[in-house]
Amino acid sequence: MGRSVGAAMLALALAWLPPSLAAAEDFPLREQYASVGLEPIETAELAESLDSMTVIDARSTYEYETLHIENARSVPLASPDFNATVQSLAEASGQPLVFYCNGVTCSVSYKAALKAKEAGLTAVRVYDAGVFAWAQAHPEHTVLLGEPLKSADRLIASEQFEAHLLAEEAFYARIEASRNPLIVDIRSKEQRQGVSLFQMRDRHVPLTNGNRELNGLVQTAMREDRPLFFLDATGKQVRWLQYYLESQGAEDYWFLKGGARALYESMGLK
Repeated sequence: MGRSVGAAMLALALAWLPPSLAAAEDFPLREQYASVGLEPIETAELAESLDSMTVIDARSTYEYETLHIENARSVPLASPDFNATVQSLAEASGQPLVFYCNGVTCSVSYKAALKAKEAGLTAVRVYDAGVFAWAQAHPEHTVLLGEPLKSADRLIASEQFEAHLLAEEAFYARIEASRNPLIVDIRSKEQRQGVSLFQMRDRHVPLTNGNRELNGLVQTAMREDRPLFFLDATGKQVRWLQYYLESQGAEDYWFLKGGARALYESMGLK
């Protein structure tokens, strides 16, 4: 009896938590960047103000081309022309800039907004819920692989992604058990640093180069019934690659969990 009453009191107390505390838990980066004057924008407000704000996707071009908010402009944080581009967009539109990336734990949007502020722009906000939250809430204003998303059901579920994810030992074991596997390293040139983690059995096709280079390999693998094995830097880029693979009808493909970083860590390297 006492335990049930205590649980009820705890539930009641949690229900009365101030919204700011709940937000701090749901959006872990807000408190960190509040001190530099970066104001977040919620999904509902962005939807209402979409035509009066310039939305900027600060992720890589490949991520943008896979999934982005309708009419968002692609200005990767890593772009050497970042400052000049955002200043030009702000001047041309006369609207506040809203930066976004993948989700609540992705700091790219905040870093991009901070960089814009340091470049002299003041009307800057951050949509830190990210593109996946937007796509779930507003698929009618989301673009997937160049076409309107229309329905959130077209988004790849975590379970579907994890079904193609293999830990290091299982990844290598499946490669060795496969007949004529096609191993593809999609890291950038800078990330790879000339080092093959598969004794030069892999093909280096940076994901940043887009789908054109990958298309030939994927079509060859499907035509010759060869399994595809992909390695990225940290296990995150392959989530975007999966949309392309699924759109091509590929089925026998596998991703290394944690990417190259997991391999280096297992070898005691950083």
